Amino acid sequence: MMDRKAGPSLADKQRWLKHYYFFRAAFSVIWVGLAFAVGHLSPGIAAVLLVAYPAWDALANYIDMSRSGGSFENRTQATNVFVSLAVTVGVIVALRVSMAGVLGIFGLWAILSGLLQLSTAVHRWKAFGAQWAMILSGAQSALAGGFFIMQAHAPAPNAIVKVAGYAAVGAIYFLVAATWLSVTGMRRKVA
Repeated sequence: MMDRKAGPSLADKQRWLKHYYFFRAAFSVIWVGLAFAVGHLSPGIAAVLLVAYPAWDALANYIDMSRSGGSFENRTQATNVFVSLAVTVGVIVALRVSMAGVLGIFGLWAILSGLLQLSTAVHRWKAFGAQWAMILSGAQSALAGGFFIMQAHAPAPNAIVKVAGYAAVGAIYFLVAATWLSVTGMRRKVA
């Protein structure tokens, strides 16, 4: 039972985090499926998906930040909300110019959001443990961002396919993190 004055218990926060990671994985799987099934065939659908992805990330980080103690306790997530919103606007603008610009913006976003995710995971490790997948995900995201920026200068970059591959790897990391938290929770109950 949760004491309203004390806020959510550690078990409640861990349960939320597990559900949040599973939900993030599910959203990414659906997004990737749409990107590969129809996004690469239709520039209009690709544009909607490319705008939706950072917008979703902003919303997801905002909800998690709010459920996990607010912006003061989760400064990296608060920063990630603003970064993702700025990227959403940047993608909208870049779509009118070139796919190379879109891929470059996604590259910059992958670097920034990856480093912020890594920092959030390190912070959470103290309370929850089981954050190694999110640490790896953040580090890999930052590296992938550099590759996006380099690929943006290649002839006719297919941004939706490249971002979909990136999102698929992210979905795997979220799924691993959620599963690991589930296993850790079951082990604590048994012990």
